[in-house]
Amino acid sequence: MNTISTLPENNQLNDLLINLNDFLKKEIIPHEQRWLKMPWIEVEKEIRTKRDFLKEIGAWNPYLSKHHGGPGYTLTEVAQISEVLGGSFFGHFSCNCQAPDAGNIELLLQYANDEQKEKYLFPLLNGEIRSCFSMTEPDNAGSNPILLNTLASKEKGHYFINGRKWFTTAADGASFAIVMAVTDPEAENPYQRASMLLTPTNTPGFNLVRNIPIMGHAGTGWASHGEIIYEMVKVPEKDLIGPENQGFKLAQERLGPGRIHHCMRWIGICERAFDLMCHRAATRKTGVKSFLGEKQMVQEMIADSRAEINAARLMVLNAAEKMDNLGQKAAALEISTIKFFVAGILHKVLDRAIQIHGALGVTDDTILALYYREERGARIYDGPDEVHKASLARKILQQYGLKVHND
Repeated sequence: MNTISTLPENNQLNDLLINLNDFLKKEIIPHEQRWLKMPWIEVEKEIRTKRDFLKEIGAWNPYLSKHHGGPGYTLTEVAQISEVLGGSFFGHFSCNCQAPDAGNIELLLQYANDEQKEKYLFPLLNGEIRSCFSMTEPDNAGSNPILLNTLASKEKGHYFINGRKWFTTAADGASFAIVMAVTDPEAENPYQRASMLLTPTNTPGFNLVRNIPIMGHAGTGWASHGEIIYEMVKVPEKDLIGPENQGFKLAQERLGPGRIHHCMRWIGICERAFDLMCHRAATRKTGVKSFLGEKQMVQEMIADSRAEINAARLMVLNAAEKMDNLGQKAAALEISTIKFFVAGILHKVLDRAIQIHGALGVTDDTILALYYREERGARIYDGPDEVHKASLARKILQQYGLKVHND
């Protein structure tokens, strides 16, 4: 797992990256195959026993500012941590910076009131509970969050939520959900119709229908994607997050840094897959004296992968640095670019690694099959590749005076 950076040296960060690499190799990766066969509740218990060490080395909640009890790293520095943690399926969870909790924490840090922080935020920060984010619906295009059917009708100081959501990651075992629902269906501006509501998962009417099978594997606990039916779920008006009808704005703010985290996690996965493919190529015999790595086509796969991973990393660090210095809006073009580019590289590298492993690659005897089925969605969620490409092209063409109209 490599981290290549042209950024100013930070000895504290460098020490942390070395310690995290060592921790994953000794304390996490050797247990992966066993954990993947266990119920999540048992896996979580084992991982929790390892968290004291992570707190000691400053790896706990690494994305938080010093004001909020974190190490105070910049987004560019956090991105490098995310790459290292991406080297294991359980890396981010170990440090309490897994999705969707990290994004929910950032949202609550900015918009939660004191009562909400006490009830929801602080237990999340301490790793005592988990949360989920409930926005996508099976009957509407997930790439357009203004197309929502889930309604939250207000009556006598409460909202009553009715609707159907899916791909609510980690809903199984989560203590609460952040639900995005339409609170003003008549609003003239479609971007000002929805709000976000804090909803305990034990509220009557919150029905986790199933953990959706992903290529045949449903998963449990944090490693799952839930389908939820909301039936007259009663939420106090005080559990609205931020201003009413500003859910879309809050979602965009949540997604910006999240895409940086995702992209660097994907690069960490790429590095893990790259290491596995190189080891396989160097040790797998194809004849009495010949090895797989001596084949020119295999060498091409390895060379292409190395170049593409390095390019992707530098693109993400550039986007993160621009967001650090100029803000999310100024880095919008770079964020769209890395989202589809890195997702595409991830898909290519995983596919090559599986191909080089042959039949072994499609089994669960290596981590590759899990990564492939779990991360194929990288080119779909948080906006599919096609949407990000179209957005990028429109912004570029506007600089040349062309106003592109959508059909």
